[in-house]
Amino acid sequence: MISKKMKKDLEKQLNHEFYSAYLYLAMSAYCSNKDFNGAANWFKMQYEEEHMHATKIYNYLIEQGMHVSLKAIAKPPKNFGTILNVFELSLEHEQMMTSRLNNLSDLALKSKDHATYNLLQWFVNEQVEEEASVSEIISKLKLVKEDGYGLLMIDNELATRSTPAAIA
Repeated sequence: MISKKMKKDLEKQLNHEFYSAYLYLAMSAYCSNKDFNGAANWFKMQYEEEHMHATKIYNYLIEQGMHVSLKAIAKPPKNFGTILNVFELSLEHEQMMTSRLNNLSDLALKSKDHATYNLLQWFVNEQVEEEASVSEIISKLKLVKEDGYGLLMIDNELATRSTPAAIA
């Protein structure tokens, strides 16, 4: 059984996951407006992945017999600077999400809530991939700096990201 504190904290995380999706959709729109359509695609796929993450937490709470209380989602920014800035902000956001998930995982372990701990380990492991993916893109963007051809090549590569696989 999930404690009241764990339920409350999982609902907060649910809100953070929905905000993440919303933030990535805003980043996608920003990149589209700047004609970085590959980056726009990458962020749109990230939006879809974050939405699936939120749904995973939502479904878990429902399966545990919890009444889910949804909160308002904060408005994301609309301006992000250079394409490098957008990805740097994305990495900062993912690092913050990693910290939140680690704290939740600690709480589950301390509470001896093994089912929730197992759920959260999936997210903790997912964050390793999330941060690595964005870090790699940042490294490439720093390498090419403002070189138009280099930016075009990276943008074309980002366009190949496809719809994320469904989360079990």
